[in-house]
Amino acid sequence: MTEPKLEVPAELRDLVEKTIDQTERAFGMFFDAANKSVATMPSPGTEISKQALTFTEQNMKAAFEHARRLVHATDLQQAMQIQSEFLRSQFTNAGEHMRQITGNVMSAAKDATKRKP
Repeated sequence: MTEPKLEVPAELRDLVEKTIDQTERAFGMFFDAANKSVATMPSPGTEISKQALTFTEQNMKAAFEHARRLVHATDLQQAMQIQSEFLRSQFTNAGEHMRQITGNVMSAAKDATKRKP
């Protein structure tokens, strides 16, 4: 049995692509402003905040790329494959991000205890 084709008009695909591009640019401006804001507030958590923003930005870029790929899916099987690949990469990235953040928090806590008399 063949998979039914996804009948999506080209105009709609174009509109979705433009919307993704506009949204990605808006998030880019948000992340630029957020990074500048975090940089002006020196504190022990600044590096962890910067790292969290970086991870969030990476996740958003991956989501935009996923949306772009999904727009071009021609059948349900391809759409499910794209979704599966995206989820697998997100779970892998989330684990790595948590490992890095936990390591940095532990390091910051160790440094803080060394500084106390």
